[in-house]
Amino acid sequence: MMFVVMVHLDGAALSLPTISGDFDALTSRELWKLSAQSITIVGVNCFTLISGYFGILASMRGFLKLTFLCLFYSVGIATAFYLYDTIHNGTAFPWQSWCESWLVYSHTDLWYVPAYLGLYLLSPLLNATEQTFSNRRFAAMVGSFTLFTVWCGWWWGGRFNPTGYTVIQLILMYLIGAGVRRFTATFDQRQRIRTLIFGVGIYLAGTAATFLISLYLDPIKAFAYNSPAVIAASTGLLMTFTSFEMRSHIVNRIAASAFAVYLIHKNPLIWVRHIKPLANKVWELVDWQRYTLLVIGFTLAVYATCWVIDLLRIQIEKMVFRIPLKR
Repeated sequence: MMFVVMVHLDGAALSLPTISGDFDALTSRELWKLSAQSITIVGVNCFTLISGYFGILASMRGFLKLTFLCLFYSVGIATAFYLYDTIHNGTAFPWQSWCESWLVYSHTDLWYVPAYLGLYLLSPLLNATEQTFSNRRFAAMVGSFTLFTVWCGWWWGGRFNPTGYTVIQLILMYLIGAGVRRFTATFDQRQRIRTLIFGVGIYLAGTAATFLISLYLDPIKAFAYNSPAVIAASTGLLMTFTSFEMRSHIVNRIAASAFAVYLIHKNPLIWVRHIKPLANKVWELVDWQRYTLLVIGFTLAVYATCWVIDLLRIQIEKMVFRIPLKR
């Protein structure tokens, strides 16, 4: 999720240059943009890969919790900002926009929210497929689906998944994550070390390939989530961390608010009004070295702030969902 924030502070805020092979026009600042984007673009895919690795256990309570999480920040942020504008600026309260903030799955600028809902609803079918298929059949299915998505979607721009901002992409990454667990969960220590080396190698190779592609193709295509280089780098990073044996209550507590970080900082009222203009202003005032340090510090600050805010949401959620639900 910190990679996601960094991607937003780079490409989404500053925009990316189109080099198209013209290396003479490549400045150090543009080189930084492409390099930073290549390193961090794996964040969104990894978020879905983790869901596939552990598996989504879909239920009515889980659906309601997901909806409550999205509503809490969509409606809460909209209410706070609209009330502030009404009280301090004397503007009329935008009732239509406020009502639309309740429609988190249909009236939202956060593409990942409705896409993840689609993945959530399909997860029982995907889980059943993964559990009933043999290793060979499952690998063949995921491999074929990957080739189809990359060739027809990424390369030829098929409408079903042209750049990876669709539920199709989430399904693909979910299946790949499940496959990584399926083939590595029983590894012994020696095999885990090999997985670590292999995962780091794939991540570095995929990152380098993504950067090289960005020197020739349009940034939208070069940094698409369904780019073969981005998919490879994302899978490599997942494999890297699956090679570790680590249990931490603190990490779990912090990670529980990862999605909230996305819902808060990328909310249009916060992103468009404050974060994006601030990023552009800072980029114009400092060199890329200082901007790198500021991005890292700001990302940590954003995550810490959102985590503290989310502690309140977690307590409210516990009270709301303490009521038992009938099947």
